[in-house]
Amino acid sequence: MKVLFIGSRLYDDVAYHVDELGVESIITESNEEAPNLDLPTKYYIVPRGMDKPMEIAIEEEVDAIVPLLGIDPPLMSVAIMKEEIEKEHNIPVISSNVNAVSIASDKIKTKEFFKSINLNVPPANVLNGNDFDTEEEFIEKLGFDFPIVLKQGEGQGGKDICITNEFSDVLDYFENFETALIEKFIEGSEVSIEVIGWNGEYLPLVPVYKGETNLEGIHPIKRLRYGPCDFENMDNEEFRKIAKHIATNLESEGTIDMDLIYSKEENKVYAIEINTRPSGTRYLSFACTDLNPLNLLVDIAVGKFDVKELEKEMKSYYTLEIPIGDYEGPAPQEPVKEYINGNFIVHGPKGYQRVTIRGNTREETFEIAKELTGNDYSI
Repeated sequence: MKVLFIGSRLYDDVAYHVDELGVESIITESNEEAPNLDLPTKYYIVPRGMDKPMEIAIEEEVDAIVPLLGIDPPLMSVAIMKEEIEKEHNIPVISSNVNAVSIASDKIKTKEFFKSINLNVPPANVLNGNDFDTEEEFIEKLGFDFPIVLKQGEGQGGKDICITNEFSDVLDYFENFETALIEKFIEGSEVSIEVIGWNGEYLPLVPVYKGETNLEGIHPIKRLRYGPCDFENMDNEEFRKIAKHIATNLESEGTIDMDLIYSKEENKVYAIEINTRPSGTRYLSFACTDLNPLNLLVDIAVGKFDVKELEKEMKSYYTLEIPIGDYEGPAPQEPVKEYINGNFIVHGPKGYQRVTIRGNTREETFEIAKELTGNDYSI
């Protein structure tokens, strides 16, 4: 079995599993100084874009392609390549198609998609900077009052997003952008959940908690995060049903994740965003369920994806993820990206590292966190 992986930065997440399966691995990478190039069977340094990876996949006669790209810009190129190489060469690409990527990569299309499948979305409007002159005109055109969230149609990681209670911030925003998607700010709990899918079969993993929404716009990666969610009036199976509903109607493939907001006051879930790429919460998903989302992509590539069996295998650990900058605690057991008789993983680049910890109970997990970092944590 031979599999081509596009991108090396995330390859260490799957390297152990690939070797364990006896898969011959090939990586294409555009940066010759990228990490993990010593891990596959073979690698090629290629120009940016999908032309060369597709050419190599055909020449090497690979059995499948697994894109390991953690950023949005290349996703449409991957989707176009997927449709061509699957149709003309029968090589499966374990990622989403053009339609799914088109919807997920445009926040306005995403919102319309959510509405079309009867999900709750925050009230919103699209305005131009010349649609108003005063605060009163702005609110009248908008249709709702502050606080608000201003966004662009494309972007990830909080890019070009402004959360505000002040009209002066609106004026500043429109000095940089002609148009904005403006949503009503929803006060509540941010939840992320990953779904792995292939051939119309979907496995929603676990809803993880990323913190409370806030007017300061603190990115979830800077907060304590934990899983599974433990809201008093919202069952986690309801989150999983919503996630599966989204993935099924999107007809996604490979891995996607979706961002939701749970309003405790309204006891209502709002659908916010979809990402058709590896999730930033994948270590929490892995820690909670003992199913590594990226390993599941490899399993799809080698024909081992069975949703019913995976539902039976899914574990239920309590997990906590802590931003630590540079980790200086005990070394995790090898291999460092697998929970092999271990209870924590350190991940992320130097200066921005996080430690993801798991235990059988909440109390055990917090005790491990205290041993690793020397700090007491409470949520």
